[in-house]
Amino acid sequence: MTPEVEDAIATMAAVNNEFFYWMSIALMMLIHAGFLAYEVGASRSKNVLATAMKNLLAFATIVASFYFVGWFLYNAMPSGFIEFSDAARAALPWSDNMGPNVQDPASGIFWGAFALFAATTGSIMSGAVLERIRTSGFLVLTVLVGSVTWIIGAAWGWHGAGWMLTKLGFHDVGAAGCVHMIAGFATLGILINLGPRIGRFRADGTAVTIRPHNLPLTMLGLMLIFTGFFGFLMGCVIYAGDGFATIYASPTTLSAFAFNTLMGLAGGIIGAYVTSKGEPFWTISGGLAGVIGVASGMDLYHPALGFVIALGAGALIPYIGRLLEKFKIDDVVGAVSVHGGIGLYSVVMAGIFLWGYPNTDGNPSISLWGQLIGAAVFAALGFFPTYVASLGLKKVGLLRIPPEVEEQGLDLSEVPATPYPEGIPVTAMRVTGGVAVIEEGK
Repeated sequence: MTPEVEDAIATMAAVNNEFFYWMSIALMMLIHAGFLAYEVGASRSKNVLATAMKNLLAFATIVASFYFVGWFLYNAMPSGFIEFSDAARAALPWSDNMGPNVQDPASGIFWGAFALFAATTGSIMSGAVLERIRTSGFLVLTVLVGSVTWIIGAAWGWHGAGWMLTKLGFHDVGAAGCVHMIAGFATLGILINLGPRIGRFRADGTAVTIRPHNLPLTMLGLMLIFTGFFGFLMGCVIYAGDGFATIYASPTTLSAFAFNTLMGLAGGIIGAYVTSKGEPFWTISGGLAGVIGVASGMDLYHPALGFVIALGAGALIPYIGRLLEKFKIDDVVGAVSVHGGIGLYSVVMAGIFLWGYPNTDGNPSISLWGQLIGAAVFAALGFFPTYVASLGLKKVGLLRIPPEVEEQGLDLSEVPATPYPEGIPVTAMRVTGGVAVIEEGK
């Protein structure tokens, strides 16, 4: 082979590598379109524009803060402590690698994929806290999770040199733990301090269903998230132009991911349909639970096993949701159940079914104990920072909107626009004493 041909092949491999991650970023944008539709549909009509604006602002603030802080933490903390390695210095915002640089064309592509992972953590939290959180307080919390806590977890348990891999043999190839579990447990920490929506629970503790104003839109949003998940999982592999490896640098193929993603979707939907007795919201959420349920080990599971694991994941989420209701936790979209609970389930299932499977050279084999320790680390990393931060925001009055604003709807007080100028579905407004009042069920 001539040097010219070798150079041409190398150039084509580099271009393919860049294009692969470019497309993963584009597909991951559908996750955020999906979350926006999902949450707008899950809101009551008096809060739809405020919900949409909160999603847009969460995306923008996380991407910006991830550029300045998050990418450095991922490259600096695999050992558990901040180290100014060459990779860490290259990730500093003033580095040549963090801008246009023809000598290093890949840094922006990799950063972009991780920035979209980061933004997903904010979207996971956003839906759970609908209709009563202050936008300012939410943005503080979403930046904390999106640009600090989850990426520290990723450095520890998702990086090829992370201490959880090198010491424990930890395996979480599809980010069920470092993205979904951390975001889900972070959401739980916020919800405890935020409290339920007005009218969500009666005085005796009985739960009252507050129905979405547009359930079909919520279901469409989840279908967009399913589509975007293929981009998310593209970002979970390393593509070098001549083959694929996992984030841990072990060999894999896109076929393994395709088998288990689709079987996970199918199993999760069926499982949730059965245990929720056909309730539409839980049924379609089961698809998301199914993919998350197989995510930790999807590079190694046989598709039939992946289907069974996903079936269990989908079946579990209605029960987790009902358990949270017993503690008066008001999670509008089931984020704690689907992401926190099933993220934990996924990490543990990998420990059970992949116990003893050899890891990359020099690292311990996968074990249940390693997975359990990793899960405990992720749960703590998710829950405690946001619990403390949201408690502080609550103490200074920056966490929750006033009751009168909540009753009237955030769109009336926060958004200079009208969502449904030709008629308001599900809810209606009347004016009493010059004040707009919401009547349900009109």
